[in-house]
Amino acid sequence: MSLSERIKNSALRKKVVYATDAAKLVGNGYRVGMSGFTGSGYPKLVPQALAERILREHSSGGKFRITVITGASTSSELDGALAMVDGIELRLPYNSDPICREKINFGKIEYVDMHLGLVSQVLTSGFLGKLDMALIEVTGITRDGRLIPATSVGNNQSFIDNAREVILEVNSYHSLDLEGMHDIFEPPMPPKRTPLMITRPGDRIGTPYLTCPPEKISAIVETNHPDRTNKFKDPDDASRNIAGHIIEFFRHEVKMGRLPANLLPLQSGVGNVANAVLYGLKDSEFENLSVYTEVIQDGMMELIEDGRVTIASATAFSLSPEWVERFHANAARLSEKVVLRPQSVSNSGEVIKILGVLSMNGCVEADIYGNVNSTHVMGSKIINGIGGSGDFARNSYLSIFTTPSMAAGGDISCIVPMVSHVDHTEHDVSVIVTEQGLADLRGLSPKQRSRTIIDKCVHPDYRPALEDYRRRAHMHSPGKHTPHLLEEALGWHQRYQRTGSMKG
Repeated sequence: MSLSERIKNSALRKKVVYATDAAKLVGNGYRVGMSGFTGSGYPKLVPQALAERILREHSSGGKFRITVITGASTSSELDGALAMVDGIELRLPYNSDPICREKINFGKIEYVDMHLGLVSQVLTSGFLGKLDMALIEVTGITRDGRLIPATSVGNNQSFIDNAREVILEVNSYHSLDLEGMHDIFEPPMPPKRTPLMITRPGDRIGTPYLTCPPEKISAIVETNHPDRTNKFKDPDDASRNIAGHIIEFFRHEVKMGRLPANLLPLQSGVGNVANAVLYGLKDSEFENLSVYTEVIQDGMMELIEDGRVTIASATAFSLSPEWVERFHANAARLSEKVVLRPQSVSNSGEVIKILGVLSMNGCVEADIYGNVNSTHVMGSKIINGIGGSGDFARNSYLSIFTTPSMAAGGDISCIVPMVSHVDHTEHDVSVIVTEQGLADLRGLSPKQRSRTIIDKCVHPDYRPALEDYRRRAHMHSPGKHTPHLLEEALGWHQRYQRTGSMKG
């Protein structure tokens, strides 16, 4: 495709440069907002050119590190490349790159894990300092200079609005049929904020385009590169069982009159268990479903193509290679049932409450009182981040957390006396599900929750030990509301670190 077909504004065509030249515009110490959310819509070439520049600077004894702010996770071409050359001083609000993760956990990179729905507000408030540069991938530029967003929206408009300068990557790999799919609206800051007029998942309140004053755009780089894709595993027995428990729970809630026959808008975190639940819905009786989430993955696309989902609202795609090709081939038709928004709207607590979203998110571990750890291994090592799970868990109609009952070949119980790190308190958790069963925690006191979670969710290999802890805690704890034996509460984690297994 020719340059003029992607960049239709003649004045902006004059700003096209090589990635190496664009990378020279980024200075040491810069705070840079980069597009990208769950491996979609991130800049492909400039970060790599910048990494090469940083490596040369370090090799000659210089110092060059930047702050990287994104929507969520990106890829090895961005986070990995910059982390490899020690080019990141501070990273926020989410990371999944293994090299970057390792350096965070070794203290080589500072990391701020944030609720994704709040990043734009925190940035615009000035809490993070001035944004020097925005580096944004787009699908194309219209004749009048508007920007056609790519496969994610994230914080892109907020980055453009807050940055001194903007670099664009125009990626011709993306289908031009993406045009019109997006709904770009950034809520104004208090006290000028007004209600978001979204009462159905498909409601639109903005414009299909990102906007940027042309004088802010310092450089444009042409690319033709696919997004990072996620290869989802076929559902295993545990994932299928978890999916079955959730679908049976939905049936029960419909029967009791607490959910309509077509449920309420669905939100699902990213991963194999989440995909299994979505595929399970495809084989269920539920129809005319809707989605209000942050990421659209394979299972949701299957439900859209199958006609079971009538509309899906999100901020990004996260698709397997197979589904990327299927989407490209049918983008015009499928895009009619998809709306991509800024994450300040896709993750808005206000909208989530109004719609009555049913949220389903995975976790690392949960404890017997319903507290959930989504982010850390053994209390101190970050995995990825809290992402949007907190935005949805706190504000949803039903907050469901899923996990296999065991990990590490059975040496770790994912239900423990006390979680080693708390991301979601017991107050924000309605339901916990493992392959063993489903614990409905609504209306239960802490002691009642502990019995239900142990009975329904714990693997038989660990159930006697947890029941023994619960019984002794109820007998000997000085407080009887949430009984704990503090000298033992994290003993399972300590045993694992000492012996390689939580089993006594």
